[in-house]
Amino acid sequence: MSAMKNLNRRDLCVALSAFAAMGTVAAEGQSQTTPGESTLSQSRTFPFDQLPVKKSSNGGASRAVIQGVLATGEAVEVHETTLPPGQMPHPPHRHRHSEFMMIREGQVEFDNDGTKQRVGLGGVIFAASNVMHGLKNVGDSPANYFVIAIGRESVVKQI
Repeated sequence: MSAMKNLNRRDLCVALSAFAAMGTVAAEGQSQTTPGESTLSQSRTFPFDQLPVKKSSNGGASRAVIQGVLATGEAVEVHETTLPPGQMPHPPHRHRHSEFMMIREGQVEFDNDGTKQRVGLGGVIFAASNVMHGLKNVGDSPANYFVIAIGRESVVKQI
């Protein structure tokens, strides 16, 4: 603490410059991508009818929207899923990234580490990092929902 009292203007300017440089290095490190990732730095729209459709073995489909790293450093992946009645996209699982699921249509059951809750039209689900979770269409019509995955390791890991 006594060293702080003895700082002159020159020492203070040097210290502040060093702190500013450290902040710049930290900020640059946030936006770095890993191989295969793209930086999402351009605003744009994604018309639903122009999203590529991938058919699922359970009779449903998914539409990839976007995947990459924001300028602020967070890895994100967004997709839309259509799930037929009685179906699950995959067995319950856990992964490092966190997910928000926004229900656009239908009725789903969210399995949150063994606790099940129904969520319908307009509802939002949050699946925390490394928590076992699953989803099932419990309605009598197709369920549609958007997933926003935040964080690295977007690939689903089966447990």
